Amino acid sequence: MRVLSHLFEKNRKWAERIKRSDPDFFARLAKQQAPQYLWIGCSDSRVPANQIVDMPPGEVFVHRNIANLVVHTDVNCMSVIRYAVEVLKIKHIIVCGHYGCGGIKAALAGDGHGEIKDWLENVKRLGRRHRHKIDACRDEDEKHDLLCELNVIEQAVNVSRTPMVLQAWQSGRELAVHGWIYRIEDGILKDLDICITGPEDTGSPTSSRGD
Repeated sequence: MRVLSHLFEKNRKWAERIKRSDPDFFARLAKQQAPQYLWIGCSDSRVPANQIVDMPPGEVFVHRNIANLVVHTDVNCMSVIRYAVEVLKIKHIIVCGHYGCGGIKAALAGDGHGEIKDWLENVKRLGRRHRHKIDACRDEDEKHDLLCELNVIEQAVNVSRTPMVLQAWQSGRELAVHGWIYRIEDGILKDLDICITGPEDTGSPTSSRGD
C-alpha cells in the first residue's frame, strides 16, 4: 500500500514509449519552459488541459482548482498568474470550466462542508446575483449549465482585473483573456465569446449573458 508500484510501472512504459517515438523529447523539454498559454481550469480528473487541446507537455502552463475560480485573495492562484504573465510572458490566459461541474452543482444546491463550503461561497454569490435568469431555466440541468457558463465569464473578468494583468496591458503587452467551457460527454470545447484584451473590455462581470 505504501508504494503504488503499478503507477511507477506505467510511468516507465510511458517514458519508454515517448523516447521510442521521439528520442530527443525529454532533452528538449528539460532545456526550457516557454508556453504561450495559461490554463485555469477545474480540478475535475476528467478535464486534463493538455489532452483537451491536444498539446504536449511544455505547451500549456496549468492552474486547477474546484470550479475553476479566480479569487484575488487566493495566493496560490495569484502566484500562478504572476509567474505566467511576468516570467513566462504568456500571451493567452484561458479560463475553462466544464458542464457537469460538481463544485457548481454543490453551490447551486447549497451543499458543501468546511473549506469546500467557504470556497464555493464565490459561486453562491454569483448565483444569487443572477437568480432571475437561473430561475427562468426549464429544469435543473439547464440551471446548472447556465451557472457553469456564468462562472467562467465571471472568472475571466476576475483575471482581467488582477494587478499583474493590468500592468502587462499598461506596458503595451499583447495579452488576451478567454472564457471557454468543455462538455465531457463529447469532448468538445465551446467558446463563450469573451475575449478581453485590455481594461476597456472588462465591463461588468457576466454582462455578455444578456443582463
